[in-house]
Amino acid sequence: MNLPDSHTHTLFSPDSEEPVESLCAAAAEKGISHLTITDHCECNEFEKDSYGERIDGSFAAAKAQQGAFGDLQILCGVELAQPMQNPEAARKLLSSHAFDFVLGSIHAIRGEQDFYFLDYTAMDDPCALLDRYFEEELELVRDWGDFDSLAHLTYPLRYLMGEYGVSVDLRRFSGIVDDIFRTLIRSGRALEVNTSGLRQKIGKLLPDREYLQRYRELGGKLVTIGSDAHRGADVGTGLEEGAAMLRACGFSEIAVYEKRVPRLLPL
Repeated sequence: MNLPDSHTHTLFSPDSEEPVESLCAAAAEKGISHLTITDHCECNEFEKDSYGERIDGSFAAAKAQQGAFGDLQILCGVELAQPMQNPEAARKLLSSHAFDFVLGSIHAIRGEQDFYFLDYTAMDDPCALLDRYFEEELELVRDWGDFDSLAHLTYPLRYLMGEYGVSVDLRRFSGIVDDIFRTLIRSGRALEVNTSGLRQKIGKLLPDREYLQRYRELGGKLVTIGSDAHRGADVGTGLEEGAAMLRACGFSEIAVYEKRVPRLLPL
């Protein structure tokens, strides 16, 4: 495969039971070039779910596997979610370890549960929820900014459209999405291509071709790619399809972060 997987989870995330070692073994078997462990840190639930201790364990376990799987390069990252909702905890977490890579994400907007848990059939106007989501995404890239790649921009659609079949006219959000892309580009940060949607009901990359083309049109060049695997069987899945889509949209390189500095790999 010879592609990097820059978004993966292990048993140090609440929604995974996969040991770091077995995830690395699966990645090595599939010929992945770089594996970045990016366990969850949900900053809005930092104390409740002991994310500081979880990331301590994740970082140490990933470090312990470096060099153990031949040519596979194992990197230490974190998926930092909702940092604006608890900036003190987010800053503390980022200063606790010398991370290779920080994904920035939003799984839950202020006052709401994770999009995974919401009942979209009970909503009069799901687009209003998406308005709030994209506003917080813009806040993440404009006002917080201490991350390397913006994870799964269209995350809510995984559930809203994929699981519940709710149709949404995404043109409503084109203006704010452009603002997000322009801010990412100016700041020198990357956009993630998350392949998890290809193995879920939505059946699409997150974000998909329309967004990737627009990012490229606006001058975006830095992209990362990740499977968002929570088990060994899923590590690396969809990477080749994602890489093909990136090439079709005019990208020629994928970024892998080491010590929070992008290294560009040819597509």
